[in-house]
Amino acid sequence: MIAKVRGTLDHKAPGEVIVDVGGVGYQLFTPLSVFYRLPEVGEPVTLLVYTHVREDSLQLFGFFDPAEKQAFLLLTGVSGIGPRLALNILSGMAAGELLGALRDGDVARLVTIPGVGKRLADRMIVELRDRIDALPDIAPAAADPGIRGDALSALVNLGYRRADAERAVRQVLSEGAAELETVLKEALRMLSR
Repeated sequence: MIAKVRGTLDHKAPGEVIVDVGGVGYQLFTPLSVFYRLPEVGEPVTLLVYTHVREDSLQLFGFFDPAEKQAFLLLTGVSGIGPRLALNILSGMAAGELLGALRDGDVARLVTIPGVGKRLADRMIVELRDRIDALPDIAPAAADPGIRGDALSALVNLGYRRADAERAVRQVLSEGAAELETVLKEALRMLSR
């Protein structure tokens, strides 16, 4: 299995790259997030790889960071989502934002991704919500992770569901609250409705 490719960028286009490794050109399919961060053709590049083997083909999928690859692997574990649709989903929404939407059960945000309808969004939420909680290292970044983490921990310890607590904390932080006490007060007010 090919896990990583390091070489010279030979060709780049939205959704696909060719990396020359010692005279052999590896074609990798990539989300748009990778395309936008690629160096110029002829420059060195390193990509993490997922090797997808089927009876009639061998395909390589490339990612810049472990969070993208982990999100891709989670998506391909959902029934009805193959590697191509998983790439399309990651092209429509950044990995951290996608995982946040799945944690929150935010169907409205998920259906904004091309190729994702309400039924698929519901299936993704049901099948992935518990697995995402086990992966805190790829959780979406917040403006101040200390306050966000402390507020979430306090609300979960008070007995609120993690998804509800995250939704409330995100809403309060988006409104500009910057102190832990303020975030907790406003989140509790939202959760008590």
